Amino acid sequence: MRMRKKKWAEPELNACDFFIQNPCDYKNNWKDFFKNENPLELEVGCGKGNFVSNKGLLNPDVNFLAVDLISNMLAVARRNIVKLFSENNRECKNIALTSYNVDKISEIVGKADGIGKIYINFCNPWPRLKHNKRRLTHPTKLNQYKEILAEDGEIHFKTDSDLLFDDSLEYFKECGFEITYLTRDLHRSDVKGNIVTEHEKMFSDEGIPIKFLIAKK
Repeated sequence: MRMRKKKWAEPELNACDFFIQNPCDYKNNWKDFFKNENPLELEVGCGKGNFVSNKGLLNPDVNFLAVDLISNMLAVARRNIVKLFSENNRECKNIALTSYNVDKISEIVGKADGIGKIYINFCNPWPRLKHNKRRLTHPTKLNQYKEILAEDGEIHFKTDSDLLFDDSLEYFKECGFEITYLTRDLHRSDVKGNIVTEHEKMFSDEGIPIKFLIAKK
């Protein structure tokens, strides 16, 4: 379901210190925005920001860039980030939000940024064959991710879709990634510190096992 337009979204984003309107200006120099040399991690398709807000709070020595195409969604993410950090008496200094097409992610992040981890959480499975290229794990995307990942960088991928998961396994192998961890039932696995996203809870409550993998460059 498409999110209804929010009149407050654009004004709040424009006034937000950690919303980046010109992300291309920071390609290969995201440390200049964060004003430190901490490692940088990327979430593509960050949605309402539940995942990145918790990652940022729990990992103050890591910088996070969260990208989504929909400004309304990013405005909700901004509110959720501010709320969580405020509840924990912290100011958000290690998260940046930006609106950009993930198809062109290499326009805003470069090799010099040395992304340590890329997170892909519950992206659209695009089940129809003619739409497969829109998947965030399609080889056209994975080959871009390879260019911006650090030499030992990883992709962490979660989905409810068996079809997308199985196809993605082939995509990762095709693009030269090594699968270092795989489970078809995340909540019954030995993974520690998993952050449950909004979609993850919804699917899990419906009895759908969550698929998860780590792919290393």
